[in-house]
Amino acid sequence: MTLPDHGSTVRSALRDARSASWSARADAGRRLADMAQDTEVAAVLLRLLLDGQDTWVTQETAEALLERGDEMGLRLVLAALTTADDDTGDHLHAAVTNVCCQSDEGLERLGTLLAALTGDADPLIGEEAGDMLRGWAFRR
Repeated sequence: MTLPDHGSTVRSALRDARSASWSARADAGRRLADMAQDTEVAAVLLRLLLDGQDTWVTQETAEALLERGDEMGLRLVLAALTTADDDTGDHLHAAVTNVCCQSDEGLERLGTLLAALTGDADPLIGEEAGDMLRGWAFRR
């Protein structure tokens, strides 16, 4: 994939996202997270979230997206959860816990974002947001 409108740093991260090295893919997920609003980058991030070779890639990418603290980052994690196998899903949920559930403020932000995403245009994401919102209600 070549994206001429992106700088060399982004092109390098997109190339690393296809690497055979799990550490290069995990690093690419972290570097690309800030550009998740770009449709092409978001597709690569979703692939990294569902990395079938190493769950470290999944968790690092998810944590970087959740550290954004916005709907876009959480939306991509929820999108991955809609198709993730159990092991990958466990790592995605662990990322949510690691990033969003370490303080009352983090839990409140997570609840607000999940509530907003329950009305997502993609009904699977909306359903996943609702399920997570109900699940996290027990932790408050």
